Amino acid sequence: QVQLVESGGGLVQAGGSLRLSCAFSGRPFSMYAMGWFRQAPGKEREFVSAISRSGSMTFATDSVKGRFTISRDTAKNTVYLQMNSLKPDDTAVYYCAAKLGLLLGPSTPSTYDYWGQGTQVTVSS
Repeated sequence: QVQLVESGGGLVQAGGSLRLSCAFSGRPFSMYAMGWFRQAPGKEREFVSAISRSGSMTFATDSVKGRFTISRDTAKNTVYLQMNSLKPDDTAVYYCAAKLGLLLGPSTPSTYDYWGQGTQVTVSS
């Protein structure tokens, strides 16, 4: 069974930065593509960014391109989301997710197999 534990959320002023981490355990990390999603109050969970099993391909939603960077560290079985130039609209609970197999592009939540518990990111104006 895969387990995902997110950390790094918090309160930050607009224009600031945060780095989210997601620790992966339970299965070979290299078999899973990884993604970050977020859900704001009253809204559906939305795709933020994803990275392939090898790390050679990444995808991001348009609203975070140029500001957020996803990466993975195979030695630490961890995926990161570096978030810069944060805006109040980025406020949400951020979830890490794992998908067994290939990553073909930005994906919907239903295509992911495992989820973390979420970490709150709040950006004040």
